[in-house]
Amino acid sequence: MGTSTPLAVVSGGAGGIGGAVCAALSRDGHRVVALGRDPSRLARLARPVEGRVCDVTDEAAVAAAVAEIAAHEPISVLVNSAGTAESAPLHRTTLEAWNTHFAVNATSAFLLTRAVLPAMRERDHGRVVFIASTAAHAGTPYTAAYTASKHAMLGLARTVAAEVAGTGVTSNAVCPAFVRSPMTERSVRRIAERTGRGPEDAERALAEAAPLGRLVAPDEVAAAVSYLASGAAACVNGQSLVLDGGGIQQ
Repeated sequence: MGTSTPLAVVSGGAGGIGGAVCAALSRDGHRVVALGRDPSRLARLARPVEGRVCDVTDEAAVAAAVAEIAAHEPISVLVNSAGTAESAPLHRTTLEAWNTHFAVNATSAFLLTRAVLPAMRERDHGRVVFIASTAAHAGTPYTAAYTASKHAMLGLARTVAAEVAGTGVTSNAVCPAFVRSPMTERSVRRIAERTGRGPEDAERALAEAAPLGRLVAPDEVAAAVSYLASGAAACVNGQSLVLDGGGIQQ
């Protein structure tokens, strides 16, 4: 593998989870490139994390970004953290919302993983980590598009793992319950608006949906990613690390 600084790419790197992942991987000694669509949010990332504007749902944009990022050094770690979430009963879920969830949560992971995997296999080293959700394991009301897209993401992670089994490349997923992040804050606001609950009661309802009894901290998700990206996890492949306090039996 040589002695150069390992390179990590994180999609959704300016988000709550993505930002924590970028910081953790940087502390671990990686050079980190964060991908996102909002230049202003990317500009606020703490150095030495590098921000790069890229629509990770666009095939050509992903191919160009990966080619440029990996032009001088190989990508050792890919973290598929880009995500979106909205809630609605199935009969009110629009096709546009369905397609958006799949594009952001699943297709982006497919495009990025497909782009980086050949070089990882050629070098016989690489780590691919998918930020999925407990929704990848179980269905809950009013989350048809989100849950289906996260199931797709987990299926992709497991398929990649099957293809790289026995090599120096691994593919794993981290599946947290609700995380304290801007995405969850939006969910809290929607619950409050639709139910008339106060924001604290709405947040408590989300927190109590998991045995943990509280929201997961972004740093807890980042710690799981840090482990799966490390040499200590070289024998871990095809796994779904659930962060919910013990509710889901796999």
